[in-house]
Amino acid sequence: MSYELNNKIRELEPYEPISGTYKIRLDANECPVSYPEEIMQQVREAIEKIDFNRYPDPLATEVVNSFSEYYEINPECVTAGNGSDELIFLTESAFLEKGDKMLVVAPDFSMYKFYSSICEVECDSFIKDENLNFDIDALIEKINNNNIKLVIFSNPCNPTGQGITAEQARRLVTSVNALVILDEAYMDFWNQSLISETEKYTNLIVFRTASKSVGSAALRLGFAVANKTISKALKAVKSPYNVNSISQAIGTVIYKNKEYLLNRQKAIVSSREKLYNGLVDIAEKYKSLTVYNSCANFVFVKTPEGKAIWEYLKSNSIVIRYMGDYIRISAGTEQEVDETLCCIEKYFAR
Repeated sequence: MSYELNNKIRELEPYEPISGTYKIRLDANECPVSYPEEIMQQVREAIEKIDFNRYPDPLATEVVNSFSEYYEINPECVTAGNGSDELIFLTESAFLEKGDKMLVVAPDFSMYKFYSSICEVECDSFIKDENLNFDIDALIEKINNNNIKLVIFSNPCNPTGQGITAEQARRLVTSVNALVILDEAYMDFWNQSLISETEKYTNLIVFRTASKSVGSAALRLGFAVANKTISKALKAVKSPYNVNSISQAIGTVIYKNKEYLLNRQKAIVSSREKLYNGLVDIAEKYKSLTVYNSCANFVFVKTPEGKAIWEYLKSNSIVIRYMGDYIRISAGTEQEVDETLCCIEKYFAR
């Protein structure tokens, strides 16, 4: 007798990001710079206070309070997670039952649908139009007419960089009985958040992450914001010690440096605009790029030469994200953006 894997995992392959050392990495939508020495000293002092022989605080109280103060929201409505990925899987597995249906939009963050397959939940897709937008009224109609129990999408969207307004999001939440999850991982780069309104609604969860504008991808730290009833349920179904003590301690320090974080957000948005305008100039000259405006920290581009551009940049020690008919380029430092635009220009001028 020999054990065999079941059907839902037999053909899965582990996620493997681009490995190796490159001069410029613009493939993962990370913050382009780490923290200054002043903040790093605060981090070191926080780590020295950790009791490494003790389990973490199961409610991550200090980092939740720091996060809540940063966004000026009620800490009772916040649940900390081991990255937003844990929270995505947690909500899909806990808030849906056998036979329930959920809905994603497409294109969007692929893990929403992936986790649904692991949870063995039926997942339908709402396809965006040729401009990568979607009609809120049509989405509402599909949710209500198909007995959808949960809908999740990123706003602004990863990978397109486009988003729906706060008013559109409110209309969605108030027009359906389904649980609506707005993944606002990139909302720090825009101003259309519903994070301060979650207590008003019985069917809304907003996700946030420390991996993007906050610049702490290494911590794997995410947050779910919802009314007290949903938040209590999330805390009940999560693992007891899901956020480690190091991430809690460092995250508490980072969110207390609000002025620094806000200034860096502005710098990243400025870098994104430089990247976008540079790509538009190249598109006008060579006519083989469609450049989408972005509310996030990256720019999405449609091009039949995506793979060739990706390979050419990689050969010049610059990595971006190749996605079939599209490429996605993160906003790096101004120097990184200049070098990347210059390299793309050289590719077309060959």
